[in-house]
Amino acid sequence: MAKPALSPCGSWKSPITAQDIAQSRISFQEILVDQDIIYWVESRPTEQGRYVIVRADEDGKMSDVTPPGYSARTLVNSYGGGSFTLSGGTVYFSNFVASSEESPYARHHDQRLFRQKEGSTTEPLTDTLSVCYADGVYDSQRGRLISVREDGQLTLHGQGMQSLVSIDPVSGQQEMLAYGNDFYAAPRLSPDGKRLCWLTWNYPSMPWDGSELWVADVNDEGMLCNPKQIAGGTEEAIFQPEWSPQGELFFISDRTNWWNLYRWDGDKTSVVYQKAADFGAPQWTLRMAQYDFIPDGRIVCSYVEQGAWRLAVIDVHSNKLTDIPSRYTEISHLRAGTNFVAFLGGAHDMPLSVVKLSLETMQETVIKSSLTNYEKFLPYVSKPEPITFVTSGNEQAYAFYYPPHNLDFGIPVQEKPPLIIKSHGGPTAAASTALDLEIQYFTSRGFAVVDVNYRGSTGYGRNYRLSLYGNWGIYDKEDCISAAKYLEERGEIDGERILARGGSAGGFTTLCLLAFSTICRAGASYYGVSDLEKIVVNSDKLEAKYPFRLIGKYPEQAELYRERSPAFHAERITNPAIFFQGLEDPIVPPEQTEGIVASLTQRGVPVAAFYYPHEQHGFRIAANIKKSLEAELYFYSQILQFTPADPLEPFPINNLK
Repeated sequence: MAKPALSPCGSWKSPITAQDIAQSRISFQEILVDQDIIYWVESRPTEQGRYVIVRADEDGKMSDVTPPGYSARTLVNSYGGGSFTLSGGTVYFSNFVASSEESPYARHHDQRLFRQKEGSTTEPLTDTLSVCYADGVYDSQRGRLISVREDGQLTLHGQGMQSLVSIDPVSGQQEMLAYGNDFYAAPRLSPDGKRLCWLTWNYPSMPWDGSELWVADVNDEGMLCNPKQIAGGTEEAIFQPEWSPQGELFFISDRTNWWNLYRWDGDKTSVVYQKAADFGAPQWTLRMAQYDFIPDGRIVCSYVEQGAWRLAVIDVHSNKLTDIPSRYTEISHLRAGTNFVAFLGGAHDMPLSVVKLSLETMQETVIKSSLTNYEKFLPYVSKPEPITFVTSGNEQAYAFYYPPHNLDFGIPVQEKPPLIIKSHGGPTAAASTALDLEIQYFTSRGFAVVDVNYRGSTGYGRNYRLSLYGNWGIYDKEDCISAAKYLEERGEIDGERILARGGSAGGFTTLCLLAFSTICRAGASYYGVSDLEKIVVNSDKLEAKYPFRLIGKYPEQAELYRERSPAFHAERITNPAIFFQGLEDPIVPPEQTEGIVASLTQRGVPVAAFYYPHEQHGFRIAANIKKSLEAELYFYSQILQFTPADPLEPFPINNLK
């Protein structure tokens, strides 16, 4: 093997290209199992971000379920989830957009429910375009669907009204089953069809703050009666209620700080297994699943500890947990079949994939990966190191550190690598441990990356998760600074060449680092929040009161919003910034980015911006993903004065001399 050539950081030639990332990056949304056939939803950048339901037979043979011209995505809560359900091979799904024949980009929202029988044409069940459906279940005893419905024509607290409804799949007739609260989720029928459970919560709570678990009897007419709350409240968050085959109701609660598993036998609630780990996750989307029942009576589950997920089985009779040896450290959307479990799994050397694990042999089969041909990149992949460091207030925070790594290149003796601080979105979310080629795109070119699980991140218990409330823009920023200083003190990075990047809430943290600290030489904001007042005024339904938790009440504390907003302190941003923004973004409208870009341009700060038609909150079109990554690298090369090995297309950076 040839000795690595010593070359300045940033200038290393890497086989991991933006084209590879954009063309091969499929994202998976959810998994369902019906008659031992595995179904999932995948978003395809090469098809303008179309969402396709795919099925894999028992032998692993895959086929598309969603026909061309349809996209299985719901807009309930803006973030969706639960876009389809199954019954005996028939698929019921929400259609996201209808495309014109003239152009795949000329689209309008549809959101009607469709039925698709195997080998048959697709037919609509509903006809109102302003109504969205999600998280449905099929009631086989009564031949109907039960679903969450969000009606834009009816409002409650200024937002589209949600309810639980039944839908006749023949006539399309609907009956309202439960209504009056701001949010509904997870309607689930007991095995005998006689009881229905569901989750509900009200403003200003987010589902991971406080939610309620309700159960009601279903009478002969299919209506609900004798409803009662059995768990939850404003200080307890419930996640994933499921009926066992024996008719007991299981759910996950954080009543003891950790999201642990409980069961209700119709009379009382008891803990199934108690552990200082989270068996649940923040419910940004509907129909999330981290456990399921297997035929021998046990529960197969996943839990996160110190930022890494594990697989396990729980014996509900002995309350004993047994770990399943597995390479996967990122696990979600877990569903069981007769003798297997399917889930989305990933590891540092493996991208998120649809995985099938035999419960008889424990053999794992990757059905489909979110990245194609990624194996050729593995020799160039940087392995993350979990780090714990002291931050402000003498508290602890967490991160994953990725050192530069490339088989063909090394760092000159006199140089230390530049560091990219990566801030995850949410902000109530967490850094993923699955292979992320965007991170590796930079580490394989000589950058170090630290992916920060700042205070407020998930996977470290309720107290850590809620600690960001009232402190957004402060704790996240301080923890990013502390992570960088920790790595500088260890001698890992060049403290004079620190960059920051992030999307959405991570974009906000990036802009806070630029506006309210001097640690960063430059920053890249992907659809990042810059004006906190505007996310209160223009927010989507799910997050309409989220800023009340993260910052404070509005308009009573309007001054605090301005104090924390980078847009109101653009004069403090003196280092270069680059922005990437979708023009159809309903969560961070383009006006936010346009405003701060105009301010920086006027003040003479080096700035560049890219605006993409037909993109929303998170880019789904391959050409835009590629263009953004290459532009970001080119931007860094101009700021840090290195020569990239890639043939990057130059673009003007306003005010850069």
